[in-house]
Amino acid sequence: MFRYTAVRLIQALVVIWGVSLFVFVLTHLSGDPTSLLLPPNASQEERARFRQQMGFDRPLPVQYLDFLGRAVRGDFGNSLRHGGPAFGLVLDRVPATLTLGAFALVLSLIVAVPLGILAALRRNTVWDGLSLVLSLFGQAVPVFWLGIMLIIVFAANLRWLPASGSGTLGHLVLPGLTLAAYSVAVVTRLLRSSLIEVLSADYIRTGRAKGVSERLIVVRHALKNAALPVITVVGLQVGVLLGGAVITEEVFAYPGMGRLAVQAISTRDFPVIQAFVVLVAALIVSINFLVDLLYGWVDPRVQFK
Repeated sequence: MFRYTAVRLIQALVVIWGVSLFVFVLTHLSGDPTSLLLPPNASQEERARFRQQMGFDRPLPVQYLDFLGRAVRGDFGNSLRHGGPAFGLVLDRVPATLTLGAFALVLSLIVAVPLGILAALRRNTVWDGLSLVLSLFGQAVPVFWLGIMLIIVFAANLRWLPASGSGTLGHLVLPGLTLAAYSVAVVTRLLRSSLIEVLSADYIRTGRAKGVSERLIVVRHALKNAALPVITVVGLQVGVLLGGAVITEEVFAYPGMGRLAVQAISTRDFPVIQAFVVLVAALIVSINFLVDLLYGWVDPRVQFK
């Protein structure tokens, strides 16, 4: 178990390092970042002073090592728009985004798990067909379009739920539904196929031959083994939810770090963008690291692969 954990930890650190390198290179792809960070009418003296102040006059490897050292300490510089520390601005929005993501994840599991089990147990029936239609819809529909449709129906026409803002459970429902749609589709189809495969195994047929009830077979034996691949996918869905939050928060004017990132992109606030990308990568990698440990605990066989 120690070796398994150490390997996963090293992989996580390598991914975070790769993201930091990507963010740094992306900032310099278009040439001198000074041209992006300063207004077009800035004088040559202002450009030279800014370039020296930001360290852009030094060799790129030296700039990257300096960027990496500051990033480890959570120092990405000051926001060009707000003036405060960029990392602090992003960090202040993390609770709102994590709340929305957790709500969407729980909502997706509440819908997807029963639907996937029902589709597997009622294979080739109306229920199975309905789950397929819902899954295809959830995977195909654009996030922004679904969000707009939910606002039109439930906020503008029916006036059941608020269209924007935060602070109450009602503010989470519409953006949570928008975020959860894709995860519901993925988890439902995976759980269905996994459960169908497990239910055709020899030990399941043996249990049925011995007179074990179908409910006991599904709950105690089949569902546990069928859930193993679902655990991994749920961990991957965390990244999908955090990525989808960028669009969803903008559609619903939800004050999370995704909306802050959109505003930073529109105003070319690169310190905030860098802090956002690195922090999101660290969150996704950390959560997937914990999921890998959970998978190794549930199924000890993976520890030796």
